[in-house]
Amino acid sequence: MNKFIKKIFGIDQNKPDTEAERIAKLSPKQLATERKEPWVAVLDTHVNKDNIRNGFFELDWNEYFVMQLKSNGFTGDSEEEIVDQWFSELCRNVGAEEGIDMSRRGSGYVNRALRDDGKTEVY
Repeated sequence: MNKFIKKIFGIDQNKPDTEAERIAKLSPKQLATERKEPWVAVLDTHVNKDNIRNGFFELDWNEYFVMQLKSNGFTGDSEEEIVDQWFSELCRNVGAEEGIDMSRRGSGYVNRALRDDGKTEVY
C-alpha cells in the first residue's frame, strides 16, 4: 500500500540521499577523514579490577592524525608505533603536570603490548 501511494504522488523510493543526509550518516571518524582532518578518540578504557593502578586505553585514529604526528616529529615503522609514541609522551606530560616522577617505578609508568589484532594496549 505504501509503495502504491508513493507511486501515485510521484515520490521516488530509490531517490539518493541529499548531501546533508549522507553526511549525517557518517561517523565522526568518517566525517573527519572525508574532510581530511586529523581525528583520534578513546574508544574504551579498561581498568584492571585486581590492581586499579593498571589498565589501558583503546584508541582509534585516521590517517590524517598520523600525518599530523609525523609532521610534528613522531616516528615509527607503523601507524601503531607512531600513535604509541605520541600517547606515551602525552601520558608522561600529564604525569609531569601532576608532579609524578616518571623515573620512579612506584609512582607510575607506561607499558605497551602489541595485541594479535594489530592494536596496542597501553597500560
